[in-house]
Amino acid sequence: MTDHRRYEFRVEPAVPAGSRDAFCDMAREDTPTGTVLRGDIVDDSHLHGVLAQLRALGLTVVSAQPLDRPGLL
Repeated sequence: MTDHRRYEFRVEPAVPAGSRDAFCDMAREDTPTGTVLRGDIVDDSHLHGVLAQLRALGLTVVSAQPLDRPGLL
């Protein structure tokens, strides 16, 4: 069993069309000011990798938060 958590990342401006493949395993929603990405993060290393990719694209991470809380019913 994997200890993954579902995360939501809100970034501004929008993820460039040519870079969307970098986040192909995540659901993407374009907003008037940016992009919302949602997907499973398997561990801290994966979380830091996603954040590093967003920064490398010159995007501002407005928020990054887990959408679930392990252990809660």
